This record gives sequence, C-alpha cells and structure tokens, in this order.
Amino acid sequence: MSRQLPPIAGAKLLRQALTHRSYANENPSEGDDNERLEFLGDAVLGFLIGELLFRRYPHVSEAELTRLRSKLVDEKQLCEFGRQLGLGEQIYLGKGAEKDGGRDSPAILSDAFEAMIGAYFLESGIEGVRVYIETLYATVDCLQQEVAAEELIDPKNRFQQWALAHKGENPKYRIIAEAGPDHAKEFTAQVCVQGIAYGTGMGRRKQEAQKHAAEAALKYVGLA
Repeated sequence: MSRQLPPIAGAKLLRQALTHRSYANENPSEGDDNERLEFLGDAVLGFLIGELLFRRYPHVSEAELTRLRSKLVDEKQLCEFGRQLGLGEQIYLGKGAEKDGGRDSPAILSDAFEAMIGAYFLESGIEGVRVYIETLYATVDCLQQEVAAEELIDPKNRFQQWALAHKGENPKYRIIAEAGPDHAKEFTAQVCVQGIAYGTGMGRRKQEAQKHAAEAALKYVGLA
C-alpha cells in the first residue's frame, strides 16, 4: 500500500528529522541529529494512539489498552511504516552506519519515523498529526478486528502463566550476548524454566529481546 510522509514544509526541520546521529557526528557543521525530535514524536504518538484506542474500544480495560498500544507503537510496527514511507532511502547516515546496513535497520527506521512525527507536530500541531496518524493506522490489522484478549496479553505474561501452570515456577530471563556498534547495539536474551531454555530473542533493548524470547518460548510450547 502506498503511503505518504507527513507534509513538513520547513526544510531545516525536515533535514533534522532525517539526520541520524552517526551523520551529525561526522558532519557537525550541518545541523543537529533527530534524537530530540524522536523523543517528542514518541510522546505524541503514544498519546494519540492511546486516545484512538480509548475511543474505539470503550469496554476494554486499562491493562488491555496499554498492551495494545504497546503493540501499535513497537519497533516492528514503526519500522514497517518507515519502510513503506521510504525513509531508508532518505535518511542521512554516517559512513559506519551506512556500511552496517543502517538504511534497513529496524532501530534506525523506527526512530526516524518518530522523528518525522515530532517534526510534523511542531509545524502542524496535534490536530494535524491526529489526522495523519489515524489515516496511517486505518489499515493496521489489529485495528480492523475486534480485540481478542489473548492477543493483548504481553508475551512475557503469557509465558509466565504457562510456566506457573505447568512447571510451578516463574521463567528466568538473561542476556546471553551483545553485538554491534554503539549506534546499532543488539541484545540476545534467553528465557529458561527450571534451568531449561525455552526460547531466545534479539532486540535493540534488553526488554525487547526478552519479549522476543518469550514469543519464541510460546511457539515452542505450542501457544503461538
């Protein structure tokens, strides 16, 4: 499906939204990187998705809304938007990040998407971003169907429920590997029950790696 970038008129603001810190570090005279805009965009996006879910699902509990919001704004979803919007071809990257495949990095693409949202908010205000976000998310699968409770439960919580029911103890998570340069660090997590490994997962944050390990464990025990 063809998607359009938010119409940011200011050339300087647009350039900043598309500037990764690796490029800014190598070219300090060419302006700031997009990390502050990313911070702002993350906050705006979280608020608007929370509002959207609150209005759409009036009978869903706070816990379920929180889990669904997390799913809608996680790295996987935002990276997919970044790819659909062609951000990988437009972002300014340093030589190291370029060499490491940064133009298709989920971390870099999702961060750039959030930075674009932050920039658009500064130009157009909350109403402009609200219209853009609701249009962008209109065809996301989990917003096209009724909310299923089992889909809203965080994978770590689901696997914990299984572990307690079948093994009588909580699962234990540990980080077993770290790889990559500082601008694209990836962690590998492993989840065990009674000393037996049930799944591993990777992510740019430790919590994300643990979540993916739990997802792998759920598949292993036949729950996903």
